Amino acid sequence: MIDDGTGLLTIGELARATGLSVRTIRYWSDEGALPPVTRSAGGYRLYDAGSAARLELIRTLRELGLGLHDVRRVLTGETTVARVAAAHVTALDAQIRSLRVTRAVLSTVARRGSNAEEMTLMNKLARLSTAERRRIIEDFMAEVFDGIDAADPDIRQRLRFAAADLPDDPTPGQVDAWVELAELIQDPEFRATMRRMIEFNAADRGPDVPSGSSLWFMSRLVRLAGQAVREGVAPDSERAAGVLRELIGDADPAVVLERLSAATNVRLARYRELSALVNGLEPPSSHEAEFGWVVAALRARTAG
Repeated sequence: MIDDGTGLLTIGELARATGLSVRTIRYWSDEGALPPVTRSAGGYRLYDAGSAARLELIRTLRELGLGLHDVRRVLTGETTVARVAAAHVTALDAQIRSLRVTRAVLSTVARRGSNAEEMTLMNKLARLSTAERRRIIEDFMAEVFDGIDAADPDIRQRLRFAAADLPDDPTPGQVDAWVELAELIQDPEFRATMRRMIEFNAADRGPDVPSGSSLWFMSRLVRLAGQAVREGVAPDSERAAGVLRELIGDADPAVVLERLSAATNVRLARYRELSALVNGLEPPSSHEAEFGWVVAALRARTAG
């Protein structure tokens, strides 16, 4: 405090009182956020108790991430702390979403050991706009169902849900899953596999087949095969033949085997798993044991 009875503080004294550096206070003063009350005869900046309180407010706003432009607007009364805070929350939300995308991409790059080209593609996929992501999904749906009118509506509905878009506030895991899912559904080979599965579904349907038959068949498969697995029924046994008759009736085992082989493709299982992650759901059970038992039983019937 200068010894003239005014109670004014030099910039050095203000720095010692607040714990801020002289350089920081001088910078904020130069930017108009903390103008001096007056100057000494020697031209030094002088501040009062109100300046110290103003300085504490500036420090708080800066620590919360506000720029000096917004700080000045608050200090001059152009806006309120509440309004600036609300705007800043919106900006922070956008930054957080961007950082989550960045983290997810880098995490995937590290996990895969990706090269620069793969990293660029993943980053591009992760940062697509909502409209661009939906175009990818619609293009996938259009190709795999093109010209197949008899497909079970349940299959179409489940596939559309499975390819759901990212939520507005995705987790790093959801972004990671979306990147892999987007790569998968744009792969021509995977699209061909998915289309074969849908063609098998459509071929089994006639005008009298009720909606939901695909779901019905799969649930029966899981139940009957699951019981056979638990009871240790050998896939090539006579008892297994009875289980198959109950499951497929008079259908050709070779045709059913081909259909199940398409439906149990590893990449289709991964598609379902990724879709669940993007939707924020627990990944569904693949029922590998049950499907594996039925496939083995069908092969035993079609061998030779």
